[in-house]
Amino acid sequence: MLNKMGSLGGLFGQSKVDHPLADPRELKKIISELPKDNAFKSIDEIAGWLESLLASDVPADKFYEAARQLDEAAQLHLRRLAKDYLHAARLTKSDEKRLWSINYGFWTLLAGAYERCLLCLGDKGKPAELLKLALPFICTRVIAAIGAIIKWEQFHYGPSSPLLWQRLGNALLIAEEGGVASKSVQLGAQAGVSSPLQEYQKAMAFQAASMDSLLPLEIELAERLIEHFLQSFIFTVEALHDSVYWVDLKLAQQPLRLARMPEQALPTQRFFKPGPAHEALKELLNNLERGGDIPPEISLGGQFYPKTLIPVLRHLTAYLAAVPPQRKHDRHRVKHRMSVLNGLVNAYVAVSGEFGGRPAGLSMESWVVENVSRGGFGAIVSEMPADWLKVGALLAMQPEGGENWLLGIVRRYHRASESDARAGIETLARQALAVEVKPRAASSYAAVPGVPALVVLEGCAAGEVLAVLPPNTFDLRENLEYTSQGKRYQLTPVALQEHTADFELARYRLSDIG
Repeated sequence: MLNKMGSLGGLFGQSKVDHPLADPRELKKIISELPKDNAFKSIDEIAGWLESLLASDVPADKFYEAARQLDEAAQLHLRRLAKDYLHAARLTKSDEKRLWSINYGFWTLLAGAYERCLLCLGDKGKPAELLKLALPFICTRVIAAIGAIIKWEQFHYGPSSPLLWQRLGNALLIAEEGGVASKSVQLGAQAGVSSPLQEYQKAMAFQAASMDSLLPLEIELAERLIEHFLQSFIFTVEALHDSVYWVDLKLAQQPLRLARMPEQALPTQRFFKPGPAHEALKELLNNLERGGDIPPEISLGGQFYPKTLIPVLRHLTAYLAAVPPQRKHDRHRVKHRMSVLNGLVNAYVAVSGEFGGRPAGLSMESWVVENVSRGGFGAIVSEMPADWLKVGALLAMQPEGGENWLLGIVRRYHRASESDARAGIETLARQALAVEVKPRAASSYAAVPGVPALVVLEGCAAGEVLAVLPPNTFDLRENLEYTSQGKRYQLTPVALQEHTADFELARYRLSDIG
């Protein structure tokens, strides 16, 4: 650790305390006996020790040393668990909740432990005086831990308590009062160097990036890109004419878009604008779109193809801009129910009409639409469905009293509570055609099975259609064919517009072949 901010165990006194974590030899033994090949069990044990530590009366010096060593011991295991959470192809709802809970729970306990160290700074005696030597490290870890809490809440799409921002602000104010806000500290063997101010700025840029339309892996990549370009964002103590967001370090309030200046200028206010970071993100995006490689100096926590990073960069360049996206269409408040089916197969069955207007046997949800616009609508989701509800989910929807099925895609998702959520849905089509498509070369063979697809005619360029296909169906070199009302049609590929684990959305030129 820089500037002797490492282990303080050799500096602090050896007062007798009846807790194993207060004994340096016992602490070392506890850490050495953590399971090395079972990340979940290791974090579970470390979390248990943190809970025990928080409930103890261990002196400030020994409390800090135990928390610091437990924190360091946990990091490798946390990275493994986060990788399992983000990269597993399909987690069951119970496995997802299990992984999420242990990660979120650990960061919550760790933040609480380091915050207790901050509270002890006002104590009298040698332990508290010696603890002040670690102030840059403690403030940095408090802010980083609360930032991790915010990120894991975003993985679940909220809800997030505004009190977290008051806690972040408090830690930064303590660092500023101690003259260490910009003091760099080494956070661990693989964690790199940071400071209280850098960690706060990263959290503020993360919040400004409006992550609720990204998938969890994309949220992780977005945070890493923000970290890489962090020095190019501009944070100031005074409002500039082109500041985009502001926050008050003393308030339990998330950063707000600077639509108008705060009622009065206060020394605890901070302001943010993308500055040169926007152009740097845009340049990287343009390079990847032209076929370039991801620069090796950008640490993404793994190897990724440029196509994985491109939608994340498009999102960041839109939201971390001098003028963030404005709403395209006016919203109109309504209140009515709609039936909702998930996925391409269910949508195909509903749209085909072969089993009636409301096919029996399908798992159908009932949502409440609360606002509509030309581009889509917002809905309240009560009694959360199974694990399919996520950003990018394909929906078939039928308004109450209607007969037609609409197609939509979940673009935003925010959990209001453990059981309720709000979803922002883009309307893909008000009417679609259910067909079976075959490769054109194989269409003359009657035995060749077709694959279910939905063809959208509305809102497309002249001569083009959109096709919703099963995953890995689109091939730029392969024409498709389908039959509708006794006529054959050919689909000539133009471009793959969207790809998810559940479906593909592609553009085709449509031609009548008799």
